[in-house]
Amino acid sequence: MSELPEIHVLAAVTPAALSRYRQTLAPDPQIKLSLVTDERDIRVFLAQTRPRADLLVLDGALCDSYSLINELRQTYPRLLILLVDDGADFSTPGRADDVSIRPFEDGDLLRRIKRLAQERQLETLRADSLPPVRTVAQQLRRAGPGHGKQKAAVNAIAELGYDYVAYYALGPSAPPELALSAQAGLPQLTDAAPHTLPVEGTVFGWVAESGQSRVVGAGESADHRFVERGWLAAGVCVPVGTSLRFGVLFAGRADAHPITEQHVKLLELIGAQLAHALAKQQT
Repeated sequence: MSELPEIHVLAAVTPAALSRYRQTLAPDPQIKLSLVTDERDIRVFLAQTRPRADLLVLDGALCDSYSLINELRQTYPRLLILLVDDGADFSTPGRADDVSIRPFEDGDLLRRIKRLAQERQLETLRADSLPPVRTVAQQLRRAGPGHGKQKAAVNAIAELGYDYVAYYALGPSAPPELALSAQAGLPQLTDAAPHTLPVEGTVFGWVAESGQSRVVGAGESADHRFVERGWLAAGVCVPVGTSLRFGVLFAGRADAHPITEQHVKLLELIGAQLAHALAKQQT
């Protein structure tokens, strides 16, 4: 099982708040935390090559945050900046990528950090020249809350020529299960689809937990009855979310045409788009 990608965070906070930020961020194994308590030290830290900072958490009480953010944008245009300010005016949020007004409530700060990291990964991977990816992004923006975004992603994949597509959400049950949340395809397949799949010991569960994709053909243990019974010739399962794990997308074809690396990459991009949309719903 692969490790989650590290997020190198520089938190610039007041001395009085130092322990709260350390207690909130340091225990998470994905976060590699550095702390400073002076505006000058922010510039010194960012100017060095190691350790690096992927994201700056800036406590608005430390300094003139809006002036500093504008300055940093000139020198570090790719730096993610999360401003912590309980009095932020959201009509003029400066140039921060996000703002938290309740960093220590319900894991808000940590969740926003991971969402920004997820968005940056999506931006890095996304191939905007691919019309299907642009179409999915538009459909997800128009889709309603709840299951609307999952259904929009599933329908978009089905339109690419797959005979059956499903989204399984990773639930909090014990033992953990994947629950069918949206599907599209031939009626005889949608009627027979399993409503739950176990995480432990299954390909679907492996994809959900590892964040890596799998292609499964006939004769392999697919943990999905359609491939096992020969109703689909091949299927591919891709993760939805890496920093935040939401579930998996499954797409299958009834014909014998192989599922290539390019097919998998496209589905991974769509999975990343869906994860981005679902992460935004949580904030």
